[in-house]
Amino acid sequence: MPSRRTLLKGLALAAAASAVPLPAFADSGYVPPLRQMRGMWIASVVNINWPSKPGLSADEQKAEYLAWLDVAEQRKLNSVFVQIRPTADAFWPSPYEPWSQYLTGTQGQDPGYDPLGFAVAETHKRGLAFHAWFNPYRVSMQADPAKLHPDHPGRKHPDWILPFGGKLYYNPGMPEVRKFCQDAMLDAITRYDIDGLHFDDYFYPTNTTAFDDAEEFAKYGAGFPDLASWRRNNVDLMVQEMQQRVLAAKPEIAWGISPSGIWRNKGTDPLGSDTNGGQSYDNLHADTRGWVKKGWLDYIAPQLYWYVGQPPADYSKLVPWWSDVASGTNTLLWIGQAAYKVADPAQAPEWQVTGELSRHLTLNREHPEISGDIWYNANDVKADRIASITTAVNDHYQRPALAPVLPRLAHGAAPHRPVLAYALRRSGGVEVRAVATGRDEPFQFAIFRFDRPAGSGAFTDARNLVAVVPGDRQIRWTDPDGRRGHYYYVVAVDRANRTSKPSNAFRVI
Repeated sequence: MPSRRTLLKGLALAAAASAVPLPAFADSGYVPPLRQMRGMWIASVVNINWPSKPGLSADEQKAEYLAWLDVAEQRKLNSVFVQIRPTADAFWPSPYEPWSQYLTGTQGQDPGYDPLGFAVAETHKRGLAFHAWFNPYRVSMQADPAKLHPDHPGRKHPDWILPFGGKLYYNPGMPEVRKFCQDAMLDAITRYDIDGLHFDDYFYPTNTTAFDDAEEFAKYGAGFPDLASWRRNNVDLMVQEMQQRVLAAKPEIAWGISPSGIWRNKGTDPLGSDTNGGQSYDNLHADTRGWVKKGWLDYIAPQLYWYVGQPPADYSKLVPWWSDVASGTNTLLWIGQAAYKVADPAQAPEWQVTGELSRHLTLNREHPEISGDIWYNANDVKADRIASITTAVNDHYQRPALAPVLPRLAHGAAPHRPVLAYALRRSGGVEVRAVATGRDEPFQFAIFRFDRPAGSGAFTDARNLVAVVPGDRQIRWTDPDGRRGHYYYVVAVDRANRTSKPSNAFRVI
C-alpha cells in the first residue's frame, strides 16, 4: 500500500497537470466520502422550528417549510428529520390520533392541507431524503387529560395514560398501548413516500417510582427481577417489534433512533463509557447498546451534546466508545451534534469557540464506523452563530455526498446505467444533460468531473463528485467550473441510495 506521503505527492502532481484546482481536502490527505449522512432535525413540538407558531395559514406554513429546505441546501445537507408526531398527535390526517395543536393552536383542528404530504413531496423535489421523526410515548406537554381533544385516545382510554413531571405519557407497560403507538406511526409510513422512521431519545420519562405503573408491573412483570428490568423489556419490545413491522410494511426505508449519548458509565458497568453522566439504560430504561448489538436498528444516532474535553462526558471519549459498539454490526452510526449550544452564553467557554463543531467532525474522521451527522436543530443550523456551521461546512462538506446505503439493502438491484447525452460549453460553464434508462426514475443523479478518462475505482469517493441533483427522466445541470478538456460522467441513484454503473464519458471540446 502506498504511503500517505506518496498519495499526497501523487494528488498534488495530478492537480498540477489538470485544469481542476487542487481541492482543500488534499492538504490533509483526507478523501471525502461518497456517502455521508448530513441531516438536521426540524422540530415541531412547542413550535421550536416548524411551524414557527400555531395558527399560521396553510400558505404561511408551506413557505416556512420551503425556507427550511433552502437552509438544508445552503448547508450542503442531504436529509431532513421532521417531527410529525410530537405529542401523540399528527401532522397528517391520521385515523388514530388528532391533528396536532402545533399546526392551528387547537388540537384536532384541520389545518386546511396535508402538512406531511406537502413536506414529503417538496423535500423530494430538492433531492433530499425525508425521515419522519416520532416521539413514541409522549402524549402532552401538560398534565390535565381533560385538555386533550375529546376524541383523543387518552380520553377514550384513560387507563392508557400516566401523568409525570407536568406532562402526560402513554404507559409503555401495556401491550395494547405499545401496539397502538406502532399502528399510529406505521400509518404515516405506509401512506406516504417516506425515507425513514425515526425515534428520538424519550422512552420512559425517568427511573423514579413516581411514574405510577405499579399496577401494570404486578400484572405483566412476572419473571422479572425488578421494575427496571421489566420496563427495559417493554422498551426492547417496542424497538424489536417496530423493526419487524417496518421490515414487513416497507423494507426499503431506514429505521433508527437518536438516543441520549451515554448508555452506561464505566463506574456502573465495565462495558460502559469513560463518563459520569445520566445513563439511558438506567434512567430511561433504554438499552441503546443492546439494540445495536442485537441488530434491531438500521442506524443509531447518539446525541453527543458535549464539547471535546468536557467533564464528566467528553465528546472525544464517547466517539470511540460508540464506534466500538457499532463495529462489526450492521447498524450504521451517525452522531447527533449540538448546534444549539454554540454561542449560548449559558454554556461553557468551549461552546463560544467557532471551530468546536468542526473539531467534532475532524475527530469523527478517525473512526470509519461513523458515516455522518445530524444537527440539532434547524434554527441553529440557520442562525450559524459565530460562523460555527459555516466553518464545519467549509471544513468537512467540500464535496456533495450521497446518503449512506443501509447494509441490508446494499445488495439490492442497482439502478439502470444512465446515458450522458452531452457536456457542452455554455456562457455559464459546461451544461451536462443526462437521460435515465429503465422503467424507474432515479431519485438523484450524481455528476462527476475528471481531467482524464476515469477508471471504475474513481467513483468510490467524492473527490471528483461535483453535484448531486434531483432525479427526473432527464436532467440538465450547468457546472460553473467546467472547462475544455474535462470529462464528465453521470451515475443514477435510487431511493435506497444505491448507485448505477457510471454512464458513458463525455469530453468537453
